[in-house]
Amino acid sequence: MAVTTPKRGTELSTIDVCMIVVTTKEDTPRCVASNNQTKLSVEPQITETEPVKNIVKGVLKAQKKGMKTVTGNKITLTDNTTILELLEIIDGGKLTKDEDQTTITGYTPPAVGVDYAPIPFTLDAYSAVMGAGGTVLKYEKISYPGCTGSPIGLGSEDDVFRVNEYVIDSAPEKGEAPYTLTYVEELPEVGE
Repeated sequence: MAVTTPKRGTELSTIDVCMIVVTTKEDTPRCVASNNQTKLSVEPQITETEPVKNIVKGVLKAQKKGMKTVTGNKITLTDNTTILELLEIIDGGKLTKDEDQTTITGYTPPAVGVDYAPIPFTLDAYSAVMGAGGTVLKYEKISYPGCTGSPIGLGSEDDVFRVNEYVIDSAPEKGEAPYTLTYVEELPEVGE
């Protein structure tokens, strides 16, 4: 048997939620960027089947292992500001604007007692890859397809700025990866 010499893996030091970009899957897509997030938690969603064991008089004779099927990710996005355009997409409500359609005047969430129909979107999350000298070498971009938001509660507390938590379900189509990871040299340019 040949001896294999191990090779050092590619080591990257990744930090921060530098930016998230949400792009809707609509006839006229909306694209909202933000760099105010402090945390992006991702929990893989897995469905498991139980193993089947043939145990005779306390002795394991054979077994068929259980199976695990990846169904997507549960994403929790923590945001230090309320971005109304992002709230409209993730929560699924409707913004109201002034006569010129330039200034947001309010927001109405989905109505009680009706079917909740969230807007599908893709979430792109960017983190910085740092070098030993403290410089950004590049950015890691993770794209989560098949995302939909959940209803959001907006709370307040004296002398504390609001921190929002958005819960997002990422459920890709059959045969689609639960995420893709790529590296880019710069963050996307953001317009007003």
